[in-house]
Amino acid sequence: MSETTNKIALVTGASSGIGYELAKCFAEDGCHLVLVSCSEDELQDIATDFRAHYGVRVEVIAKDLYHPNAARELYSEVRAKGIKVNYLINDAGPGFYGNFVETDLDRELAIIQLNVCSLVVLTRLFLEDMIVCNQGRILQVASAVSKTPVPYSSVYSATKAFVHQLSQTMKSELEGTSVTMTTLRSAQEGELATPERVARAGYEAMLRGTDSVVPGGFSARQFKDGREPAEPGKRSA
Repeated sequence: MSETTNKIALVTGASSGIGYELAKCFAEDGCHLVLVSCSEDELQDIATDFRAHYGVRVEVIAKDLYHPNAARELYSEVRAKGIKVNYLINDAGPGFYGNFVETDLDRELAIIQLNVCSLVVLTRLFLEDMIVCNQGRILQVASAVSKTPVPYSSVYSATKAFVHQLSQTMKSELEGTSVTMTTLRSAQEGELATPERVARAGYEAMLRGTDSVVPGGFSARQFKDGREPAEPGKRSA
């Protein structure tokens, strides 16, 4: 029996890419799920599939975490349903590419809201519950650009640097508890990993309580070559 069996994981950005694959890792090990993204239809399809194939309970919450109040609303909805989250996976956060002085300013501010503000709210609120129970794990999905300045991805890379720094500085604050926080950075120069491999590496590192994991993935060079820093891959049909 896996550590995650009959526990509950909340996964944001669960409708595609790494988020979907992380949710699948949990489902395969018998963990019940709260799936979050903007698209309720896609989430319902995934929930139906996971229930049928893995026999787990799946709660779907459609929530746009670009909105300033959405993270608090999500936490309140989870609590109102009587759900105790054992694993929090902050994956939501697609990239945005372009010259800083030419990109849409409102879009850049929305990226900050999603990648920084909503992540901080969810981390803080669910972490408080975990500390009270002295049990829980959090996986923060950062990026190849979290430690490497990348032209044409200035705001996005800055937000991911924030995610990395927040997660790493929590190590000291969580000492003496049974709660852990792991940073997943999909980056290894010259190597391209699938979302499945990246998710599996992050999932296993989280279960070990590892501070940070860097599986193969998109490299900083690919962003410099002009590829949009979006989450690699989509969920398979």
